[in-house]
Amino acid sequence: MSSIFSRIIAGEIPSYKVAEDDAHYAFLDINPMTEGHTLVVPKREVDYIFDLSDDEYAALQLFAKRVAEAAQKAVPCRRIATAVLGMEVPHAHIHIVPIRSESDMDFRKPKLQLAPERMAEIASAIAAKFK
Repeated sequence: MSSIFSRIIAGEIPSYKVAEDDAHYAFLDINPMTEGHTLVVPKREVDYIFDLSDDEYAALQLFAKRVAEAAQKAVPCRRIATAVLGMEVPHAHIHIVPIRSESDMDFRKPKLQLAPERMAEIASAIAAKFK
């Protein structure tokens, strides 16, 4: 069965898309730690990020860097933090998280509940800065 991320990429499940190319897809996390919390995934479904080939891994990181640069321009923050956990969804992904302090990266904290209109506004703002 396809992962939830594969279903998002295929358009079976709606998402707040931030960026896309032939091999990657970036979209807002629906349970964000901060505004602009984005997931960057390879389109090819691979459970564990370190099972990607060297070329795929490098390309994913470079794509994530571009998403991070766009998020930093679009969302008020001091830095962009990244994390690779991969325990909840069996599809390699990188978390891009705009932060004001290190405590913003605490995955145990309650997640934000943002209105759909706000999510769409943030996604559009990041997408507009993506190059």
